[in-house]
Amino acid sequence: MNIELVAIPKIHDTRGNIAVIEKDLLSFPIQRVYYLFDVPSTARRGGHAHKEQLELLIPLSGSFDVVLHDGETTQKVTLNKPDKGLLIKSNTWRELENFSSGSICLVISSGEFIEEDYIRDFEEFKAYVQSSRK
Repeated sequence: MNIELVAIPKIHDTRGNIAVIEKDLLSFPIQRVYYLFDVPSTARRGGHAHKEQLELLIPLSGSFDVVLHDGETTQKVTLNKPDKGLLIKSNTWRELENFSSGSICLVISSGEFIEEDYIRDFEEFKAYVQSSRK
């Protein structure tokens, strides 16, 4: 699977911890940051893959599941710690589900929004991945 769990450095303090993303923690320059919030527990987000973009998903609050597919294999990752992020590399289908109440998902992306970078149909995604493996 073209993913990686990333430990985000944190500074422990009795007044509260601080998580820091700087220097070379990410293998890409940050081009876009957005977050998902007020997502109903029954809703699903994502439902796409990127041809080029990389994304780091961080659960700032609460928890949610990320269901990933590489064209052959499915894997589910539960994110529930704000100092652990999931780096999703290109050509990986993702769906976010099972959001807990009050959950917030921060997304740090290697690219700006470009519709042509998205594959939004799962069958088209599988065909795209198959053709890129040849």
